[in-house]
Amino acid sequence: MPHLETCKGVLRHLIAKGDVNSIPLAERAITEYLEVTPVAARRSGLRLIQDDVLKQRDAAIGDRREFAETVNAYIEKMLAPP
Repeated sequence: MPHLETCKGVLRHLIAKGDVNSIPLAERAITEYLEVTPVAARRSGLRLIQDDVLKQRDAAIGDRREFAETVNAYIEKMLAPP
């Protein structure tokens, strides 16, 4: 669970900045979370992260909202069947 909270914290910080140049950092945070999470828990963990990102998106405007949308799109890609 600490990895989940760490990932969510990093994403919250990056969304608050809304800097498009930080997209790779957001992707890396998600990828690192997936690497340390057991396979059986990855999908549900990604859903929890996605819920948090969507809450951040709904409260944001401008660049921050766009950043959150981009992060959500990446999560959707990770949740898609192989």
